[in-house]
Amino acid sequence: MAAGNGNGGRDLRVDAFRGLALWFIFIDHVPDNSLAWLTLRNYGFSDTSEVFVFVSGYTCMLAYGGALPKQGWATTVVRALRRAWEIYAAFLVLLLAYAALVWVIGGGTRFVDETNTGFFFREPGPTLVHVALLQFAPVNTDILLTFAILHICFPVILWLMITSATLTLALSFLLYMMVQLFSWQAPAWPSGELYFNPFAWQFLFVIGAWYGCAGATRLRPLLDSRMLLIVAIGYLVFSLLMALSWEFKSLENLIPSAISGLIYPIYKSHLAPVRLLHFLALAFVVSRLAPRDWKGPIRPLMTAMIRCGENSLPIYCQGVLLAFLGQVVLTDVASGLAMQVLISVAGIAIMVIAATLLTWESQLDRRGPRLF
Repeated sequence: MAAGNGNGGRDLRVDAFRGLALWFIFIDHVPDNSLAWLTLRNYGFSDTSEVFVFVSGYTCMLAYGGALPKQGWATTVVRALRRAWEIYAAFLVLLLAYAALVWVIGGGTRFVDETNTGFFFREPGPTLVHVALLQFAPVNTDILLTFAILHICFPVILWLMITSATLTLALSFLLYMMVQLFSWQAPAWPSGELYFNPFAWQFLFVIGAWYGCAGATRLRPLLDSRMLLIVAIGYLVFSLLMALSWEFKSLENLIPSAISGLIYPIYKSHLAPVRLLHFLALAFVVSRLAPRDWKGPIRPLMTAMIRCGENSLPIYCQGVLLAFLGQVVLTDVASGLAMQVLISVAGIAIMVIAATLLTWESQLDRRGPRLF
């Protein structure tokens, strides 16, 4: 989906941050990967999942909300639902490729628990039914279920947002609070709930859409506030200290028990409030450091991130498969730091090459007549 800016082109910051998030997600998905210390996961309450959901809501509003006056409701709704179908179809194809890869490498017995693909081989019929109903997903594919649901619902969100952006944000917050207070959830198969609870994560998606619709203008005085910047940085430092205390027990004594009792447990599936606040604080600080009219140079590394961000859906799916292959190599070949670095660098290089080819193909492609 295109992310616009004031000049009618793409906001390259969105693609760059989304591409960097894809790299971080791939690194995090490789089990026992020491390079995960380079990602967001170990330095605060939130991680790159929040980046993806917020950016998705933001770009949806820019792409579909911006096109609505010219294209009308019928075309806009069809485009939004077509994108939901693309995510759903990518999810189904990814699952088939994932299960096939696990079968080829592990013979249907190895890696089935680590990838949550055992149901494919033990109960293929029921599993395929629940996959089609968005109730089952192997490891690392869960977020695609929530993305598909959010995009299916986006035409309604867009109508509400145009009717009253403030009321839409309030209703979304109310639904989010129902999750926090009463544990509302979307059931998964064979038991439990969807890992990325759509009733909770929709709030961050709507915040992104609201920011793309009216929020940027309304928040301008706050975004320019030096006091708010200090508060945001303070919260990020606090979150950093808390996150490091999970890895280094010597830091636990620095955290008062009253504070620990107040913020725990920090559920990712329900988008715990401290995670949400951490992402918003991080987004605020980053927006101040990289303003929209930033004119910095485009270097090869930045270009690589932008290319991946432009093709986020196929690159995410590719990253899931590459992460599994990396897991196999670390398990069966070698698990040292050198191999972890090689897997991470090689995986990102493959993602960049694939994204570059996809961008090149899209620039050359001219849709012809539909022959079938």
